[in-house]
Amino acid sequence: MTLRLVDDTTAPALGDIRDAGPGDRICIRSAATRRPDFPKIWEAAGVALTRGADVYVMREET
Repeated sequence: MTLRLVDDTTAPALGDIRDAGPGDRICIRSAATRRPDFPKIWEAAGVALTRGADVYVMREET
């Protein structure tokens, strides 16, 4: 399993997100929405989801 974490300061390459498949996990923190490239990351996560990856949108802890 490969874990890919996306937040406001770090993210894997878009191609790495798109290539994710069964057994891979992508965790997107809510802070990632502040990134200027977030729409592209969201699209790449959708591709990964259709390829069988687990995509989690994480809420901020209070």
